[in-house]
Amino acid sequence: MKKLVTLFKSLTVVSVLMLNSCQNENNEVMQETTAQKVSVADLKKEIAPASTQALPENVQIQIDESKKNLEKYVKDGLQITGVTALGTLSTKRSVSIAQSLITDQESFISTGNIMTPETVQVNKLGNLSSQELSTAQEGLKEIAQKEIKTNVNVLEISWNNKGESFTSLCFYNDSGIIWDNVLGGLVMMDTRGTTEVSDNTQAKVSSKWYKQWWTADWIWGTKRGEMGYKITIYYSGSTVSNTDVEDWANISLGKAKSESKITKNSGTYGKCAFALGLCTPTGSLSFNSTNFTVSFSGLGSNIVHNGTKTLYP
Repeated sequence: MKKLVTLFKSLTVVSVLMLNSCQNENNEVMQETTAQKVSVADLKKEIAPASTQALPENVQIQIDESKKNLEKYVKDGLQITGVTALGTLSTKRSVSIAQSLITDQESFISTGNIMTPETVQVNKLGNLSSQELSTAQEGLKEIAQKEIKTNVNVLEISWNNKGESFTSLCFYNDSGIIWDNVLGGLVMMDTRGTTEVSDNTQAKVSSKWYKQWWTADWIWGTKRGEMGYKITIYYSGSTVSNTDVEDWANISLGKAKSESKITKNSGTYGKCAFALGLCTPTGSLSFNSTNFTVSFSGLGSNIVHNGTKTLYP
């Protein structure tokens, strides 16, 4: 009899544990389903409504300059058609909804260099391949968690892309725009880069350098990131005694990578190899040490340069 009672108690405990487990799973599923179903309409119900449509001066300038640059470079393509101030993220729930909308498969994202308009593309996250979606959502989720907080303000921007209308959410504060999937996915950059060389007009010169770099701007025109390298040779007459190289790469809300090495240190010349890359957060960069190159994958606006530079006395 005692054995039967013990067995019954054991079965009861197991049943309770199974029930709790099922309830937990159901709660997780409900939470996931709720997260998947949130919309801009849900967000509008949660945020503190904007008291005025007037924007902070910095934000208005960024919007105006973005419109001008899109009209200048993209022309009949992607254009801003309207802006509506929604309000402020005042609660944890409003922040959570806003963060989830950034990575929702119905959200629109853009990629490309507007100075090269044929590279500009607009897609729904849900239309991406599984690998592209995974990379894009990982990058956007990281930005959302870092940048979208309580007391951040929200704009709804209306767009037209070759006849197709859609909207995006733009998060901002008094200092300026924090993030928007469309604005933030685009860059302005001159793919030719910029170069500088040392002044060799002096009679006695024991060193010489060459510098090359590439700059990425936000589409409203301010600097967003830069990558480059600088090679320097030290010499006497026509003989190089030593060679140095330095590299750098940085970008705001994106990914950056730089590598460089000396391949010839002395003799009749100095030589270096460089591998540089910048991309927006929906893309990825990787360095291959075997062939000394940086490569880009995923989906995003990017600029990658791999090469060598030789410098003679």
